[in-house]
Amino acid sequence: MGTTGTAAGPAVITFTEAELDPYVTHAPTRRWLTGPGLPGVGGLLTFDVLRADGLRTVGDPTGDPRGRLAADLREQLVIGGVAGPTGPGTESVLLDGATGEITTTYFFHDRPGPMDRRPLAPSLETLVRFATAADELAALRGQFAAYAGRYGPEAVAEATAQLLALYESGTSGEVPPFWRLAAVIRPLALVAGPGTRSGLALDLPPRLLDEEFGSRALVRFEDVDFPSALTHEPTRRFLREVGLPEECVWFRLDTDAPLPTLAEHGADDPDAVLPDGAAHLIRLGHLVEDTSLVVDATTGAVLTWCGTETILRPLNADISTLAFTLWLVHRAKSLDTDHDLTEAYDQLAATLTRTLAVLDPLACDPTPSAVGDDGWRYWPAVFGDEVGGGLYA
Repeated sequence: MGTTGTAAGPAVITFTEAELDPYVTHAPTRRWLTGPGLPGVGGLLTFDVLRADGLRTVGDPTGDPRGRLAADLREQLVIGGVAGPTGPGTESVLLDGATGEITTTYFFHDRPGPMDRRPLAPSLETLVRFATAADELAALRGQFAAYAGRYGPEAVAEATAQLLALYESGTSGEVPPFWRLAAVIRPLALVAGPGTRSGLALDLPPRLLDEEFGSRALVRFEDVDFPSALTHEPTRRFLREVGLPEECVWFRLDTDAPLPTLAEHGADDPDAVLPDGAAHLIRLGHLVEDTSLVVDATTGAVLTWCGTETILRPLNADISTLAFTLWLVHRAKSLDTDHDLTEAYDQLAATLTRTLAVLDPLACDPTPSAVGDDGWRYWPAVFGDEVGGGLYA
């Protein structure tokens, strides 16, 4: 196995003809692995396992002593993995050395057993082309460079159509769920640009939330609804002029009375253990599992607080990225009707997390932000909670 690269790009993984024997007999696949090769690491896929282990089959590391692996799975070649949205992933990329087809699966070396495989690409050439397109969209370069600086529903629609057309042309219209998700969810990050007018992290397009949720489902506040502690003017302006949906999957807004401080809200519960600065935290509403959603009255940061703990955890950078998150969730549910996104729920959860992280890295970053913060982040956790209902909780 060899690697080649330049100062302008990462090393490419290639093999000699002798190294491919006896694993790869498919002629086009042999030509690709001895020629163009595979990139080591990309935004969605990594092939770095080949640098450390070379070509190996699923059966090689386990030995499958009990014969529990299906014969066709045992001979699949492990060539890489699906990158996790915030770190290493656990889904492996497999190559059929006889046909050149690419699939994915989950398997554990210490617990071999029957595993389903999901289609990923009909060939290595298609796989690399698809992954390159997704990476170029994420970086707004190459074939997606024209979208740099463009934001709004029109940019989302055009980028989605462009990427989906590329994937459909490479799979005879039968786009595997992994790429379908990349085409219809990842471009949603183009809907909002950096905050320049609003004083917040994002400038949302006018009426974005109205068009998604319906104007009757939005709640806009008046100055009388704000406690005097709320001095962050961009947050006040957003809540007055844009508003938030009254409810969206896991989120419920408080609308029965003027917004209380967390100290005022906790005064009704003698068992509540309030965090420091509770008088300067504004309770907007609640999430599932008795978790309050609060806004820092001075900075506008959006945090979560559980009534049995004193620790505050980051939820979103501010009210604008909270609104984007709710829009993203609602939009994904709408798109599921046409694109069957929940067919591969684990991949959907990862794609939602990756898309949210583009516009609000803080919401997905497990790095502890304060003493006692265990790195648990609400949105990635609930996106992935298929057993608990996930998007349909």
